Amino acid sequence: MLDTLSDFNGSSGSYPDAPLIEAADRSLYGTANMGGADGAGTVFTMSPSGILTTTFNFNQEDGEAPRGLIQASDGNFFGVTFDGGAGKECENFDYGCGTVFMLTPRGKLTTIYSFCKSDCTDGAKPQQLLEATDGNLYGTTFDGGFGGSDGGGTIFRITPSGAFSVLYSFCSQSECTDGWQPQSLIQGSDGNLYGVTYQGGGAGDCLGTLGCGTVFELTLDGVLTTLYVFQPTNSFFPTGLTQGTDGKFYGAAGGGTVNANCQYGCGTIFRLDTGLGPFVSFVLPAGRANRNTEIIGQGFTGTTAVSLNGIPASFTVKSDTFIEATVPAGATTGYVAVTTPSGTLTSNVPFQVIP
Repeated sequence: MLDTLSDFNGSSGSYPDAPLIEAADRSLYGTANMGGADGAGTVFTMSPSGILTTTFNFNQEDGEAPRGLIQASDGNFFGVTFDGGAGKECENFDYGCGTVFMLTPRGKLTTIYSFCKSDCTDGAKPQQLLEATDGNLYGTTFDGGFGGSDGGGTIFRITPSGAFSVLYSFCSQSECTDGWQPQSLIQGSDGNLYGVTYQGGGAGDCLGTLGCGTVFELTLDGVLTTLYVFQPTNSFFPTGLTQGTDGKFYGAAGGGTVNANCQYGCGTIFRLDTGLGPFVSFVLPAGRANRNTEIIGQGFTGTTAVSLNGIPASFTVKSDTFIEATVPAGATTGYVAVTTPSGTLTSNVPFQVIP
């Protein structure tokens, strides 16, 4: 049974097209691509009781078309806008090529970076951000980079205070064998960044494009390795990547078996094994002492201990893949360890203890 909790009406925003996040206060936060007071999109909040509030209205100069939020370890929200900002005009838009912004829980927004201020070698059209374990923010741009406004996109790093650097520019290799148009990033359990490029890879013509896409790995120092190149006869145009708690990477792409309904195939789901081992994850990556939190993984039956940053936690094994634990008093932010019959599993990211 599906319940409609709220209807957008234009003035409160329109076309929310990015996933919601549940913040540390248990409210839901999200972005609407358009609408709001100036038509450039909004940030909205839904309380646990279902009350929808417009938290911020974009006005093009501070960004346009927001692409989702993350809540960083400092408690503030960070996100990107696909258009707008203080950069030069971008294609047929009246304003810039996108921004990175910070939003406080009280709704004060600060634009910490505008793309394409000069030659667009910094990238244009950013995708959703990721906070890595080093405390920095990482993201991709759909365009710009090597070759300027006609580039194949970038991977960038930005500090919460706005110090910006480009880690890698795609399509810098002949025939875009390194990929073209990167999608959003994830951080793997080994600490490196992983993602896909929608096109490129050097597999030849792929429905009239420069290749069918790639899966890549990037170290935090900017060294890129292409892990897989999609083929026209298999899958093509991947759209994203996630890492399962079994250590393997999963994603979706076009292509697959051709039938009467799908001239080029109806799509595929793929798995890529790079040799990384299993780990544990969380339903929510943050919580307060003496509150329950949920741990996801595998092989939990027979678990004998759970600890947070070395402090033992009380727990209940709900199933072989799910544990409910209590954040121990006196615990500080750190990694969670689960001792199972087959060995100790550690979380891929620290659990944030909220004061």
